[in-house]
Amino acid sequence: MGWLGMPNRHVAIDGPSASGKTVVSRALAARLGTLYLDTGAMYRAVAYLALRNGVELDSDTALVEMFARHTLSIAADESAPNGYRVVVDDADVTAKLTLTDVTAAVSTVAAAPHIRAALVDRQRAIAAVEPVVMAGRDIGTVVLPTARYKFFLTASLPERAKRRRLELLAGGIDVSGSDVAAQLAERDRLDAGRVTSPLRAAADAVQIDSTQLDVDGVIERMLAQMARR
Repeated sequence: MGWLGMPNRHVAIDGPSASGKTVVSRALAARLGTLYLDTGAMYRAVAYLALRNGVELDSDTALVEMFARHTLSIAADESAPNGYRVVVDDADVTAKLTLTDVTAAVSTVAAAPHIRAALVDRQRAIAAVEPVVMAGRDIGTVVLPTARYKFFLTASLPERAKRRRLELLAGGIDVSGSDVAAQLAERDRLDAGRVTSPLRAAADAVQIDSTQLDVDGVIERMLAQMARR
């Protein structure tokens, strides 16, 4: 049976920041001809909104009330660096989501259980409509636990710091490599230690270390695993 004839064609790709989830998921979705959704961008958008509106980051109630007053959508756009644009209240905020203050705030926002519940509901609603390649930190464990294909993508901290710094430089933001590495290490600690949906690989996820692999190399490994299913 070919890809188009298979039931439950969802692909869940989890992993820490700058492990390559975004670029790999986008490219894999293009190869499969299916929708790509980066859930991390949704949490960054909420963090951006909280900072812009002066909302307490550790107040789950305040975050949910704020979120209810705004619209949030992710639109596919092949001309965008990551293949999508994040739109909040009809304004494109994509470029603002990797700013240092947003990056520092997103783990706190992502740990808020009611915000997570609201975004998980939205993510599942998208997956209910059509097959999706979905990237995040709890896709295989929480959002789409029955996804047919699950991967956990990792890379060494120095490699991830290099990737994130290049991404920031491309956006006109110059941050030292050591600062970027420290931010990523702290994000890892917070994501793995949070009570609600901690970062971890699903028991049935295939783990891939992308430190020495390019995008095509990762995708080929994923497709080989998928063919075995």
